[in-house]
Amino acid sequence: MKELSENVLGTVRNAEKKLRAISVAESEKAVLRGGWSTKQVIGHLIDSASNNHQRFVRAMIQPSLEIPGYDQDGCVRVEAPQQADWEMLISLWAAYNIYLAHVIAQIPESKLMTPCKIGADEPVTLEFLARDYLAHMLHHLKQVNAA
Repeated sequence: MKELSENVLGTVRNAEKKLRAISVAESEKAVLRGGWSTKQVIGHLIDSASNNHQRFVRAMIQPSLEIPGYDQDGCVRVEAPQQADWEMLISLWAAYNIYLAHVIAQIPESKLMTPCKIGADEPVTLEFLARDYLAHMLHHLKQVNAA
């Protein structure tokens, strides 16, 4: 997990520079089908960090994890990242992910196979969740040209 942690850190440091080069006006333009802007994508990635933080920690503490999924469109709607300060969104996203990289580095080998059931999805392992977290982040960063 140390290597995954380092990959998360490298991804965040690289993307943060690219995100800070995006103007407020550009951050508010729709970039995805369905109309999400870069601000909304970063808001979604903050939610992803928050949700996965709880998943990782709880799966390390408990013998297994069963936790609800989450409504990403509903979260973007009620949290309103489109109206939030762009610099604050970038700073929160980067700081949360730097901390999450630290948490990932703490996952012991003995917990990698912990079964995790998220919402109605089939169970996966804690290791899968952690690796998928980075893949999900990269997917969205590519969408906003920050990967």
